[in-house]
Amino acid sequence: MKNNVTKLGLIGKNILKSTSPRLHVFLGETLGMPCTYELLEAGDDFPEDFLQQRIARCASEGYAGTNVTFPFKQKALGFVDHKAQSAALVGATNTLVFRDNGITASNTDFSGFARAYRENFGRQPAGKVLMLGAGGVGRAIAFALTQLQLDTLYIFDTSTAQADDLVSSLQAAGAKAEVVTQERLVDTMRSCQGLVNATPIGHYKTPGQPFPEDGWAQQQWAFDAVYTPIETEFLLQAKQHDLSILTGFQLFFYQGIDAFELFMDTRVDAKAIQPAFIAHIGGI
Repeated sequence: MKNNVTKLGLIGKNILKSTSPRLHVFLGETLGMPCTYELLEAGDDFPEDFLQQRIARCASEGYAGTNVTFPFKQKALGFVDHKAQSAALVGATNTLVFRDNGITASNTDFSGFARAYRENFGRQPAGKVLMLGAGGVGRAIAFALTQLQLDTLYIFDTSTAQADDLVSSLQAAGAKAEVVTQERLVDTMRSCQGLVNATPIGHYKTPGQPFPEDGWAQQQWAFDAVYTPIETEFLLQAKQHDLSILTGFQLFFYQGIDAFELFMDTRVDAKAIQPAFIAHIGGI
């Protein structure tokens, strides 16, 4: 810390358009805890030891913490001293906190999703859930769902190996989870209360509707990890079918709040501050 300004950052690839700096600097200014938030871009041809050297440099330069994103969320666990339960459970980290006793890895995609769910849906059980996508964000959401009265999580991914790995990890943690094949997708979708899109489908660059059109039935809630646009084709359809929805923006916001709380060792009234942040960035 220099001149009472806390140093924060984000380590990753293709991050130069990230909204995280705006969120953390806004939180710092609003709460009287000023901070900087640097984008620590890896570049296209980063060396093998980039992540290890970048983390060590942040520690030596007095950073209070950094976020970590693609492609380093799993690898970063190899360069920390302590793992919070969230990071150990998911097997990946997106938040590193630097303190005198070492570096602690947490996963605020995990905690942030659970927090956003509770803020929006209260005590509503997650129930039976179909999730498309078993990658990094999918893993965090899957484990978060186990904290939200999940009945069974059905997982479909075009990479069967990736889906199998996530299901095995969930089962090892005591959760009910199954891999779903393409042939069973519609029937499974019809039997579920919750629908989760953890794929890039629906993004401005990869538009479309990830769920089968003939699978809509009596579902109750839907979440889309995509947040550009905020209202994806999937969420618009979910609204038409009277589902309660949770947006990718809300995951971004709450995971950022959780990270800020860890970095600054503070608590934030997220629900109260969210409208001010949305106004700050000109709406969503």
